Amino acid sequence: MDAMTISVVLLWLAVLALGLLVWALSRQVGVLFERVAPMGALVTDTGPALGKPSPIFDLIGLQSEQVVIGGPQAQPTLLFFLAPTCPVCKKLIPILKHLARDEASTLRVVLASDGEGDHLQFMRAQGLQAMPYLLSTELGMSYRVSRLPYAVLMDREGTVRAKGLVNSREQLDSLLNAHDMDTPTIQKYLEGQTA
Repeated sequence: MDAMTISVVLLWLAVLALGLLVWALSRQVGVLFERVAPMGALVTDTGPALGKPSPIFDLIGLQSEQVVIGGPQAQPTLLFFLAPTCPVCKKLIPILKHLARDEASTLRVVLASDGEGDHLQFMRAQGLQAMPYLLSTELGMSYRVSRLPYAVLMDREGTVRAKGLVNSREQLDSLLNAHDMDTPTIQKYLEGQTA
């Protein structure tokens, strides 16, 4: 055998070994994914219960727009509680802006906070003018928001479909996925899958 034949045989052996390693690695990733299921939004037991109607609020936003929360709406509503001083909230703002822009025909995104801080300057600095921004202590108290960022997803009838503390994009997506799958939480869905 000449050197060329030996090198081709060695290369094919290397390709087969790499293929076997990729197969084994992909199998291990699948096993790991089953063991470490995605964690959804951290649901709290306070405030309006899942599956129950949301309280109805008729409020005026920072840009003098009238905003109705709860009750029948043209599209589902994502009510996102934030604060100008919350670093995690600021991390999620680009995601909310994309969500509001990309899902404008199927989802209304409403921002809410209490009266602390310069919200108008914050709204302008973050480019949030396209979304209604509410200042209402009563709104946060009604939903029992104790930590931020917190989100509540209501369907067209104003029923609370999903809610929870959202610290990442995955947790925010879990609220939307729970609504799409007609389940209260991703955790409940995963429990049903394993049962």
